[in-house]
Amino acid sequence: MKNRLKELRTARGWSQAVLGDKLGVSRQSIIAIESGRFDPSLPLAFKIARLLGETIEAIFQDDDTDS
Repeated sequence: MKNRLKELRTARGWSQAVLGDKLGVSRQSIIAIESGRFDPSLPLAFKIARLLGETIEAIFQDDDTDS
C-alpha cells in the first residue's frame, strides 16, 4: 500500500517519534508504515486520518490504483 504519511508528517514538522507518541505507537511502527513494510490496522488508519485532518483515501492508496 502506498501512502503519503511521511509527506504529511514532515509538513507539520513532526518527527517519527512525535507522530508515534500522538498515535500511541512506536517510532519503529511509523517507519514501517512510511516505508510500506507494514499496513496499519483499520482503527490505526482512522486515528492517523483524524490526527492529520485527512481522509484515509487521501493518505493511503492501494498499490493497484494509479491515484
